[in-house]
Amino acid sequence: MPKLSVVIPVYYNQDTLELVYDDLKNVVFTTIKDYELVMVDDGSGDESWQKMKMIAEKDERVKIIKLSRNFGSHAACLAGLTASTGDCVTIKAADLQEPSDIILDMYRKWEEGNKVVLAVRKDREEGISQKLFAGMYYSLVRKFALSNMPKGGFDCYLLDRKVVHVLEQLDETNSAITLQILWAGFKTDIVYYVRKKREIGKSKWTLAKKIKLVIDSLLSFSFTPIRFIAGVGMAFSSIAFVWMLVVLCTKIFAGISSFSV
Repeated sequence: MPKLSVVIPVYYNQDTLELVYDDLKNVVFTTIKDYELVMVDDGSGDESWQKMKMIAEKDERVKIIKLSRNFGSHAACLAGLTASTGDCVTIKAADLQEPSDIILDMYRKWEEGNKVVLAVRKDREEGISQKLFAGMYYSLVRKFALSNMPKGGFDCYLLDRKVVHVLEQLDETNSAITLQILWAGFKTDIVYYVRKKREIGKSKWTLAKKIKLVIDSLLSFSFTPIRFIAGVGMAFSSIAFVWMLVVLCTKIFAGISSFSV
C-alpha cells in the first residue's frame, strides 16, 4: 500500500491535538497501515509543542516541527509538505471541524489516478459572519483570480508527491497554498463534506488575517488590482495634464503672470 502523510498545522491547539491524533488512529490509520503524521507548530504560545512531543514519544511515525515564530498557515502547511515523505500527502486541520473519514475518501480518489483531491464544503455548521466572509472570498477568487475555485471552497486536500514538488519550486511566501494548487493544473477530483461547528478552543482566524488572505490571493493570482492601480495612476496623470493646459492657456491668452487656486 502506498504511504500516506498527514500534515497538521498547529496554532494554539493544545486542547485538541490528542483528540485529533486518537481520531486519526481510529478512523484512518486502522485502514492505511503505511503512514506518517507531520505536526507543525506555527509559533503557538500555549502548550501545543509539549502536547506534540508527548504524541511523538508514543508513536515513532509522528514527526514534529517547530517554527521560530508565527509565519501563517501557508508557511506551516508548506513546511509540513516539504518534510513529508509519503507518496501522497493530505492537510488536516487541528480544530476537529473536518471529519477524518474524508481522508479515506480522498485517498481512494488518488488511487484512481487523480493528482489532487479537494475536500469541498457543501455546508458549514458555523455562524453567519463566517459564512458571509467565506462566500465573499470565494466569489472574489472565482471572478478575479481562478475560475476553477469550488463554490464551497476548501482547506483540506490530498496531493500526489509530484504536486508537492511543484509547490516547493514555486517558493512563494505571501500567497495562498490552496490557490497555488488550483493554479498548478493537475488532474483533480472532489469529495464533499459538512464542516462542523467548532466545539473546543477558540479560533485565531482574526479579521486582520482574513483581510490579508484576500489581498494576498488577489495580488498573487489576479491582474485586477494592478490594472486598478494603473488606471488610478493614469486618471491622475490625465487630470494633471489637463490642469497644466488650463494654466498654460490662461497665462497665454489672459495675459496673467501667475495662476492660483
